[in-house]
Amino acid sequence: MTKNLNNLGQNSQYQLDQVNCKILEKVANPHADTSYLIRFTCPEFTSICPVTSQPDFASIIIDYLADKYMVESKSLKLYLFSYRNHGAFHEDCTINIAKDIIELIKPKFLRIGGYWYPRGGIPIDIFYQYKTPPKDLWIPDQGISTYKAR
Repeated sequence: MTKNLNNLGQNSQYQLDQVNCKILEKVANPHADTSYLIRFTCPEFTSICPVTSQPDFASIIIDYLADKYMVESKSLKLYLFSYRNHGAFHEDCTINIAKDIIELIKPKFLRIGGYWYPRGGIPIDIFYQYKTPPKDLWIPDQGISTYKAR
């Protein structure tokens, strides 16, 4: 199940020069016959403003219903870390993360919430959903309220 993974069980090789979706790895879903939600929470996501080169900070929450494959969590950590020196707007970062995961594992459902901390006095929150979740799938609230000095 883990023999083809490059990151799990290895020393971490941080790639800081560019975002690379090839860092992402997948593993077989051991319960592909069961509908259950998988949540990744990254409370310390960072990237760079493409205009000012100032750091941007966000909490990124990814919820998905796996099909045949799941995202291997260490590879996701390294992938998200690769955004640290990446210059892009909030919308671009959030949507690209979703699209890269969708391309990798082809989930039955995915949603992402990018809760960005204010720059210039305005917080920007980005929400994206891929496909409609099954009616019986429990999807908890993402737990981050609209901006009130988070």
